[in-house]
Amino acid sequence: MDLSGYDGKYVRVRDIYGETISGRAEYGSREFLECEWGGKEDGIFIEDFIIYNSQIGSIEEIVPHGTAELWTENLVLRRYRPDDAEQLYRYFGSDPDMYMYSGWNPYATPEMTKETIQQFISSYEDEHSYSWVMDAHGDDVVAGTIGAYDYRDGQIEVGFSVAKGWQGRGFATEALMKVLEYLTENEGISCVTAWCAAENTASKRVLERSGMKHVRTEARGLAVGDMTFDKLIYEYRRP
Repeated sequence: MDLSGYDGKYVRVRDIYGETISGRAEYGSREFLECEWGGKEDGIFIEDFIIYNSQIGSIEEIVPHGTAELWTENLVLRRYRPDDAEQLYRYFGSDPDMYMYSGWNPYATPEMTKETIQQFISSYEDEHSYSWVMDAHGDDVVAGTIGAYDYRDGQIEVGFSVAKGWQGRGFATEALMKVLEYLTENEGISCVTAWCAAENTASKRVLERSGMKHVRTEARGLAVGDMTFDKLIYEYRRP
């Protein structure tokens, strides 16, 4: 069968052995798979799996929901995996600057990091819980995280963070624009909200460049330790 038309699409595949796998398909030509993997035919990749043409019993395009894998120019937004723990603790939990304006550090210790990852993995059963790792270039490099939480009555809140070594490259804006598009156009969520401290100019720029609008300010609405900041509230509504 012709698999090239499924490249970049979300599919459900049932193989000839009776197993089913769903996800975003990446087409692999016969030439590529023969060179890289020793295969003798074309096939598709879904996550870490290769399924050759002759192994496919049926394939259908599907509409994804929940934390589906998303691609941007420089990032793969994918689900958390247990082996992300070391990078998350090192680049996020161990750096006070990463939670300066939020006070929230779910990666404060290696143990907390593993627990947090497991909570995210467990949440994937809920179609209205969204938690992604920003995987730089799809090379298993954790450049950042982004997620949307507390879905209620067609509204959800989004948050993001980018590790210091990857800041200044536009990754946060790139990821947020993709997530806003996915949440509103694919998931049918009418309003996405976000907030940041007034002093957090980097986050303000990301929110505004991504198309979110500043709707109000809560004076001294954000307390982090013994400090308080004005809290800026942003919204993005489905066009």
